[in-house]
Amino acid sequence: MLARRAIRTRTTRCSTYSGARCLSSVAVLPDTGIQTFRERAFAPGTPALLPRKSFEGLPAVQKWFFEDSSRLALNRSYLSRYGSAVVPVEISNNEQFSRTEQSLSFFLECVNASSSSFDTRPNRYFSAYVPNARAIKRTKRSNNFFSASTLTAPTARTYLAQAPIADLPQGLRDDVPTPKLVLEAGKGDVYDSSIWLGEAPTYTPLHRDPNPNLFVQLAGTKVVRLFRPDVGRSIFAKVQESIGASASATMRGEEMMRGAEKKALEEEVWSDNDANEFRTATWEAELSAGDGLFIPKGWWHSVKGVGVGMTGSVNWWFR
Repeated sequence: MLARRAIRTRTTRCSTYSGARCLSSVAVLPDTGIQTFRERAFAPGTPALLPRKSFEGLPAVQKWFFEDSSRLALNRSYLSRYGSAVVPVEISNNEQFSRTEQSLSFFLECVNASSSSFDTRPNRYFSAYVPNARAIKRTKRSNNFFSASTLTAPTARTYLAQAPIADLPQGLRDDVPTPKLVLEAGKGDVYDSSIWLGEAPTYTPLHRDPNPNLFVQLAGTKVVRLFRPDVGRSIFAKVQESIGASASATMRGEEMMRGAEKKALEEEVWSDNDANEFRTATWEAELSAGDGLFIPKGWWHSVKGVGVGMTGSVNWWFR
């Protein structure tokens, strides 16, 4: 009977993050039942939010994060047990961007160094970007956390992005068990899955996935903007023309994360300028810890971590 309840209709609202720009809110399903999900979201290929806090019971929500002086932080004492695990880390430094494989302990060190008190020991992460750099304490008046011969403004940021759950140690895999919704709504198995950890603000540029996607927020807040396949293709084509490029929409690389393409994509997706021709075709969802969003196959989307402190997400792609 629950499956027959009407889905909460998609509404148009002026988002906190969109200024005067009115966006279409993603509808919230009335319950977490498999039949409801299949009929209202999966089968028609329509974005949908699961009822709020549907996934707050995932062990990672409680085990991986904690409140530290009103900021959400990583539980380093727990995660460091798995410090030898190799994970993909994105490092941004001004207009430079690189994606590398590092140990989880390296990533934890990076996060700690960006918010800790002065440490006399050289830090591997900061030394790679500022010779002989060490971490210093952030203050309310200053966001500086580099210390070398002279104080250097912070530029480098790390993001543990798209780390396959299958590659993680068993203990961490147990903290993010595959939801029943993913196992039963599709063909019964998972195409792939990923972990995302980083201090806000974080950013994932406009792209599309080859499979349907369940995106779950573990900690912090993220805002997702989505576009139908035809609208997303139009945005992508417009950006490519504006920068004089001809990249393939199906083969995306690091060019999305730096330079002219990154700036142009972000402007088209996140600008609140009334002249933006795609503003009426923009869908938006805001996710907090325990919230889940279904993103249909082919729908273009961009994700921003907002606020302060740590953000964490996990996603599963349906087969």
